[in-house]
Amino acid sequence: MNEYIQKGTVKYWRAIASLFLGSFVAFGVECFVQPIIPVLAENFKLTPMTAGLAMSFATMGMAVSMLLIAGFAKNLNRKYTMTVALLISSLLAIGVSVSPDFQLILEIRALQGFLLAGYPALALVYINEEFEPAVIGRVVGFYVAGITIGGLVGRLVISVLTDYVSWRVGIGSVGLIYVLISVLFYFALPASKNKPAAGRQSVPILDNIKETFTNTKLWGIYGIAFLIFGAFTCIYNYITYIFMAAPYNLSQTLIGFIFLMYVFGTIGSAVLGRMSDQYGNGRILCFGLMIMIVGVTLTLATSLIIKIFGLAILTFGFFGSHSAACSWAGKIASFKIKASALSLYMFFYYVGGSAIGAAGGAFLKNYGWTGIILMVILLLIGALALCFQLTFSQLLIYEQNDMRNLKKAVQN
Repeated sequence: MNEYIQKGTVKYWRAIASLFLGSFVAFGVECFVQPIIPVLAENFKLTPMTAGLAMSFATMGMAVSMLLIAGFAKNLNRKYTMTVALLISSLLAIGVSVSPDFQLILEIRALQGFLLAGYPALALVYINEEFEPAVIGRVVGFYVAGITIGGLVGRLVISVLTDYVSWRVGIGSVGLIYVLISVLFYFALPASKNKPAAGRQSVPILDNIKETFTNTKLWGIYGIAFLIFGAFTCIYNYITYIFMAAPYNLSQTLIGFIFLMYVFGTIGSAVLGRMSDQYGNGRILCFGLMIMIVGVTLTLATSLIIKIFGLAILTFGFFGSHSAACSWAGKIASFKIKASALSLYMFFYYVGGSAIGAAGGAFLKNYGWTGIILMVILLLIGALALCFQLTFSQLLIYEQNDMRNLKKAVQN
């Protein structure tokens, strides 16, 4: 019988605090170069698309690693794997700060992403295995909240230090902070109690592929993950170019404060994560996607205030949508392949961030900010269509079951 972590206990709050800290490091390490992409472009004489590869190489490294983890997740020690992922990737951040050329930065970023993938893949598995099912959406909300705060603090510190010292000092400083938090994470997180027993796993990844193709809901959620993170990454990768150019001419420090919008992501993940437990993941995910479309559209305005307001709405919608989508995938997958299914969710998530994030540079160069926004809106409309289809089909199944039960009752 599974020994779930119960809501409100000391162990519950310890686990939530640890996952929050782990997410703080993971997303901070993953995206710390994002606010200084224009600085890297100027420093190394690069185009926007080439400079944006500093983000794409990390997310692609994570995607490749996610695919491998999907095959071995059942046998991996949750706590140790997550700790190693956080600690080594944090040390590599310090390596980026002393890299003499951009090619070496890309190589380190790819390795960093490959190693870092162990945290988000197994953190979602840990949540779905260890916590009582009734609170999974809420816990995922806290996990995603850590992502938003980590992204905010890391970007803010790096932006300020880039302005007043250098980008190298900024990255090195946050790397050291992340190393210390990774050590704390190891000592604070409760060990796994409900990991499936290790056994013969001749074709675990084939089992997962079979469920992916036979369960249209999982396949649809993977598609949504690809589209939403790609859209979100694309906007944040290149909006710094818009803010640094006329008529705004913002400094690197002020651009860093723009990432305070991540606070709205914290609120979005917590609120929509809780609502997904109450009203269903499909409905809340559709709601979150519509919020994202509104936010993206508002960034087309020339007013700086409206542009920032649009970013806040987009961020709220994205993190809320991600919270609802990944907890939905965990609920749909059967227990024996939950780890593999969630790893594949993160695989598509990071492939989207890498591919669409890189493509945004070409759209910016050829079509400007309007071109990026039109591309992103089309992607989000596609994600919304998938979500509606999945939610409608689920409601139809419930309706059919109710009709069968009613017929049986009448016959009896």
